[in-house]
Amino acid sequence: MTSTGQLSDIRTRGIGPTPRRKVLISGAGIAGPALAFWLNRYGFEVTVVEKSATIRDGGYPVDVRGTALEVVRRMGILPRLRDAHIDLRRMTFLDEDGSEVASVDPHTVTGGVAGQDLEVRRGDLTNALYAAVRDDVEFLFDDSMGTLDQSSRSGNGVDVTFRGGSTRTFDMVFGADGLHSRTREFLFGPEEQFHHYLGYCFAGFTMPNTFGLSREATMWNTPGRAAALYAVGDVGEAGDMGETDDVHAFLNFAHPEPPYDAFRNPEAQRDLVAKVFADAGWEVPGMLAAMHDADDLFFDTVSQIRMPHWSSGRVALLGDAAYAPSFLTGQGSSLALVGAYMLAASVADHPDPATAFAAYEDTTREFVTLNQDQVGKGDATLFPTTAEALEQRNDMLRNLSTMSSAPSGEGRPAHSALTLPDLNSLALPTG
Repeated sequence: MTSTGQLSDIRTRGIGPTPRRKVLISGAGIAGPALAFWLNRYGFEVTVVEKSATIRDGGYPVDVRGTALEVVRRMGILPRLRDAHIDLRRMTFLDEDGSEVASVDPHTVTGGVAGQDLEVRRGDLTNALYAAVRDDVEFLFDDSMGTLDQSSRSGNGVDVTFRGGSTRTFDMVFGADGLHSRTREFLFGPEEQFHHYLGYCFAGFTMPNTFGLSREATMWNTPGRAAALYAVGDVGEAGDMGETDDVHAFLNFAHPEPPYDAFRNPEAQRDLVAKVFADAGWEVPGMLAAMHDADDLFFDTVSQIRMPHWSSGRVALLGDAAYAPSFLTGQGSSLALVGAYMLAASVADHPDPATAFAAYEDTTREFVTLNQDQVGKGDATLFPTTAEALEQRNDMLRNLSTMSSAPSGEGRPAHSALTLPDLNSLALPTG
């Protein structure tokens, strides 16, 4: 691990008599601030633009596993994340009538490794990343890229016009703006050509914990539909983000095509979910009522982004914008963290953007593909689409409930299939 003093030395020498290279990152979720952290350490002048008015500190729990644990350790935020770790103790599956099918150790179905991997509220991760970099880079909130032009008069930059009205030129631009990336659309065209739909849609939101749940998840299933309540704290406990007795609610359902017309229309999203679950039992009617009043509704498809190339000219993509794996893999946040580290390392080691971006893909793509290919290992357990598959799933869960311990993780080597380069081996940035 490189010491703080060594990082400061890298940064100081990177500035030197040569002007610092200016870079823009679009998106302040997970991949964006992580990339900002490393590029700043390598001596770049970093600006991050985010369409939201502030860092979004809500959202469902996310996992940090395998190689990504080493990334956050090198960033110095691992202790903070360990303090925020969600110690989920039980996952209970219910039949259509609400009766219990099985209660299992969560790691037996999530692929995590007890005592090693982390699960944290998404907001705890984004806040930790932001705190690590906010004093060193420029953040432009409530703004976004309006146009992106690589035909700069100097031939050595990218001209960006922001929706707020200003125009600036950067040496490089990075798209960390999610599954529906606008940067990707600027570079490569419509999303549909890279969007691999996995057959499901989901809605997530928070609601009062009137169920007495403590550090546990409960999931109700019928063929093609699932409803889950996820309590990340103890009853009566206020979390770091101010929740008091709240649970994360999820409604997931099979759908033949992506509902593109609903992506930017919250009322259409609510109507679609309510229609699909109109006749559902258990706690679903109350969940639908809470969804209609929720101010933090998040709706999307369960999808992957698969691209032949992650860059064009002086612009590169990372995280979900380049290689969303879907939440069925549990690896979205981990890929974002690892991808940010690898991209920054390649850019620091190669002054020419084309060479740097080629190195980034060469060193990272196999790891990404291995983790994207984990997708088939989660959907059958959580979201069976036929009565026969549901019964097979339930039989499997009943067998799991008799196991005495969680798996060791040896069957999920994709999580740790990449070794990070050492900072000391990298060249310093030049103008």
